[in-house]
Amino acid sequence: MTSEPDRDFVEFIIKGIVNNPDKVEVVRTVDELGVLLTVKVAPEDMGLLIGRSGTTAKAVRTLARIVGMRNNARVNLKIEEPEGGRMVKEVEPMAGLGDGKEKTLDEAMDSLGL
Repeated sequence: MTSEPDRDFVEFIIKGIVNNPDKVEVVRTVDELGVLLTVKVAPEDMGLLIGRSGTTAKAVRTLARIVGMRNNARVNLKIEEPEGGRMVKEVEPMAGLGDGKEKTLDEAMDSLGL
């Protein structure tokens, strides 16, 4: 281990969670607010790292803070969103319900005949 036990610990934990441990990157920066650990993972592993309702990410953050407290440092964890991380679904208009473009409430009511 290096002289960065917080970074090494977080990297170890995250590599155990994800399917692509070779793509895990943890960068450690120190400023006046404390230690910031920035985590990057493969896009397909984001769901595993964050967990349902963010519970896994919250647990990793808590563990990182505990390791920081043992070393007299304030540790925060930032999970970077990978390129193309958020999926945007394109919706096809349903038959008989218009052209799929946004409308004002009045336009929608008029098209329904109300």
